[in-house]
Amino acid sequence: MTFDRKDLSNDQLVHFYKNLLWPRMIEEKMLVLLRQGKISKWFSGIGQEAISVGATLALHEDEWMMPLHRNLGVFTTRQMPLHKLFMQWQGAQEGYSKGRERSFHFGNKEHHICGMISHLGPQLAIADGVALAHKLKNEQKVSLAFTGDGGTSEGDFHEALNTAAVWDLPVIFIIENNGYGLSTPTNEQYRCISLIDKAKGYGMEGVQIDGNNILAVYDTIKGIRDYCIKNQKPYLVECLTFRMRGHEEASGTKYVPQDLFKLWEMKDPIRNYEQFLIDIHVLTETAIAAIRDEFKEKIENELAIGSNTKPVVADTETELGDIYAEKTSGYGKQITVVDNSRVNSNLEIPASDLRLIDAIKQGLQQSMQQHPNLILMGQDIAEYGGAFKITEGFVSEFGKARVRNTPLCESAIVGAALGLSLEGYKSMMEMQFADFVTVGFNQIINNLAKIHYRWGQHADVVIRMPTGGGVGAGPFHSQSNEAWFVHTPGLKVVYPSTPADAKGLLIAAINDPNPVLFFEHKALYRSVSGAVPLEYYEIEIGRAKHVREGDEISIITYGAGVHWAEDYAAEHPEISIDILDLRTLLPLDYLAIREAVQRTGRVLLLHEDTLIGGIGGEIAAWIVEHCFGFLDAPVMRCASLDTPVPFSIELEQNFLAKARLDEMVQKLINY
Repeated sequence: MTFDRKDLSNDQLVHFYKNLLWPRMIEEKMLVLLRQGKISKWFSGIGQEAISVGATLALHEDEWMMPLHRNLGVFTTRQMPLHKLFMQWQGAQEGYSKGRERSFHFGNKEHHICGMISHLGPQLAIADGVALAHKLKNEQKVSLAFTGDGGTSEGDFHEALNTAAVWDLPVIFIIENNGYGLSTPTNEQYRCISLIDKAKGYGMEGVQIDGNNILAVYDTIKGIRDYCIKNQKPYLVECLTFRMRGHEEASGTKYVPQDLFKLWEMKDPIRNYEQFLIDIHVLTETAIAAIRDEFKEKIENELAIGSNTKPVVADTETELGDIYAEKTSGYGKQITVVDNSRVNSNLEIPASDLRLIDAIKQGLQQSMQQHPNLILMGQDIAEYGGAFKITEGFVSEFGKARVRNTPLCESAIVGAALGLSLEGYKSMMEMQFADFVTVGFNQIINNLAKIHYRWGQHADVVIRMPTGGGVGAGPFHSQSNEAWFVHTPGLKVVYPSTPADAKGLLIAAINDPNPVLFFEHKALYRSVSGAVPLEYYEIEIGRAKHVREGDEISIITYGAGVHWAEDYAAEHPEISIDILDLRTLLPLDYLAIREAVQRTGRVLLLHEDTLIGGIGGEIAAWIVEHCFGFLDAPVMRCASLDTPVPFSIELEQNFLAKARLDEMVQKLINY
């Protein structure tokens, strides 16, 4: 191993050595504690420290890094105190994630470290979003994300690199090629000669380096950082290294040829760097011993502090309270719109008659005017105006920097939206059809939804979801998939049925610092109109709307179901029908649901989603559990057939819940 100090001073060389040695000695101690049962799990980075430490030293302290579970050197080089890290590793509430996460699955905004999720690949796209924020602010900064050789097989790797290249983002992607993804060797992982061969396919530069040489890592990343900033381009780096221990300690290393350990032991990053410093007379063996003794004492002192933790106390109110980030400031007037009028006021509101699609456009446009830090992203949303023309004309008003066409990579764009949030931006991503959310599902469910609960970082992201059937679009453009997300703590799910609600709820969603799935029924876009206040206003998320007064049966519904229920009530004046529009599906307005049950004692839950697993089942269970004494009949559900959405109009009409509405109402009223 050859070291080139270039213009580094002796003090810098020693500083590098201490940063390199510190995580190694911590790890050696952790392995002892693991055997003693003091910690429950450990992913060892022994032998790979030069990559984490060298890369971190090459970046500025206020540049975001996205490490994985073998990057302890990132955390220690960013000067995160060992005693608090140890609290984290023990699962103590005094740790960085309040006992909610393990090992390195946490982040910290103060240190500009974004916590990983177990799926690994999605972290790459977050780096895209951070780099985009720097680009929009004209800041001379980069972001950096780590992945392993195994991670390069994931679709997220492709999507993140492709997006970074297409958008010319200053982001550094580091591959730690340590030979194995758990037990799968690289020859079963990819067929290219070198992983940097992939760089050319994305139109970016790449380089392969010795990942065990800290000076090579530092100098390379430092130079690449300058390149990325100057040229506003991404860069791919493959660091060759070796995992000297198992994927995690319990998995062992029996599947690895033993001669590889002998070979790579000779390439140990610390032992070789130590010898280099001795050879050039920067350090002596006595000085090295003194540093090690100092670190041993420091480790023991830090662990003594870190061990002094209180027993974990589970407080349900606290746990539930940390699911969502609090909204710190309001925007515009807070008014409630019910039946297109302001409640408790005789004042007239200037309004215009708008279709649902126009109301959404107006809410989005006013939000863009209100928030200079709001970025819109989606397929074909720029000059073309989106599949439904909602953003048509936005480019001329707000520019392409803020109204961004995206490649066909939903996962990367959701991840980029989260990255923007790390740097104080708001973002709205348009799924071209709600059906296409499946290819961004992991980012939504495991990154957006959980990040605030895990380490207090909010995700200021709205995902617009054109949804629903009735337009003859078939199985892949008509699904009602809102129930997938209602099951996920940390998300908010909004589903308006009227133009006034659509505008006010969209503005509220954008103002909310939490991830919001905003469902828009395609069949209602141009078929439903109503008075919409011209002003910029919010409708509170989580508040249902009492649409129609009745005393015989209550129909609790949302979206297209509201119009089906209203039409049915108008056609059957002999039945006194009470209608509640939920508007928000997560969180639900349980008070309004209870009141609807009390008004009639007979409840029909109506939704376009299929019956099995639909939200109607959850609400029915809640009513039976909490409102049983008010019921005069069983809670009934009217939903679409448990089949995919058929293409034929005749088949689709039979599929939709509306086809069985009369049957279910008659069954309920005659019970």
